[in-house]
Amino acid sequence: MEVTKESVIGDVLDYDIDTAQFFFEIGMHCLGCPASRGESIEEACMVHGTDADELVKKINEFLSSKK
Repeated sequence: MEVTKESVIGDVLDYDIDTAQFFFEIGMHCLGCPASRGESIEEACMVHGTDADELVKKINEFLSSKK
C-alpha cells in the first residue's frame, strides 16, 4: 500500500494496525471513533496541527521496512 495525504485513516489502519503508533504520536488517540477512521491523513493533520507530509513519509518508510 502506498499511503498519501488523501489516504483515509481507517484504510491505513485496516491495512496494517501497527501504523496506529504514528497517529498516536500526533495526538490522535481516538482511532476507534467513526469520524477519525473516515478522515484523510491531511484532514487529521490539519486538526492536530501537524505536518501531513512528514506523517505520510514515516508511515510509508515503516510499511516498506516490513516487506
